[in-house]
Amino acid sequence: MDSMRFTRRTFTVGLASLLPVVGIAPSTIASIANPRPGKPADTDEITHTSEAIHQEVIFKAPRKKVYEALTDAKQFEKVVQLSAAVKSGMVPPGKPAEISRELGGAFSLFGGYISGRQLALIPEKRIVQAWRAGSWDPDDYSIANFVFSDQDANTKLIFDHTGFPGSQAQHLAEGWHVNYWEPLSKFLAQ
Repeated sequence: MDSMRFTRRTFTVGLASLLPVVGIAPSTIASIANPRPGKPADTDEITHTSEAIHQEVIFKAPRKKVYEALTDAKQFEKVVQLSAAVKSGMVPPGKPAEISRELGGAFSLFGGYISGRQLALIPEKRIVQAWRAGSWDPDDYSIANFVFSDQDANTKLIFDHTGFPGSQAQHLAEGWHVNYWEPLSKFLAQ
């Protein structure tokens, strides 16, 4: 349990260090995060009801190839074309994927239905995104965290998605499989 807290804390501290890149002052966050300096949070201030998604997927390709497919707009557009969303007609034709490869840069996927900002881009190791679906309220963003590691000659992707609006975990978890992992596997096999 302690190592899980350490990992989440390390992630949160790392994420907070990126806030100036997207135009948020750390002092603003500090005053919001700890309005009572020196005093610990009361247990009634902590909620344990949030949903989160954790998925681990193996791709038969090296990390570089998997990372590039997720961060290169032309490659990812080919993944989108293999997705369930395109096959079902949910993705409007004509608007290709746009993916910035710079910290704080924007991305727009699936005809603009999925959008967000790049919070961390560590080639072949990690991608962290402020991620949202078009059906969410305009100011609602979640955090999508992709971590890459070697598994023999393959790539293991550990994916965590947190902070999304309530009661969407099942829908989103299925969506990651049919719109990201399965078409990405097909794309990498080509």
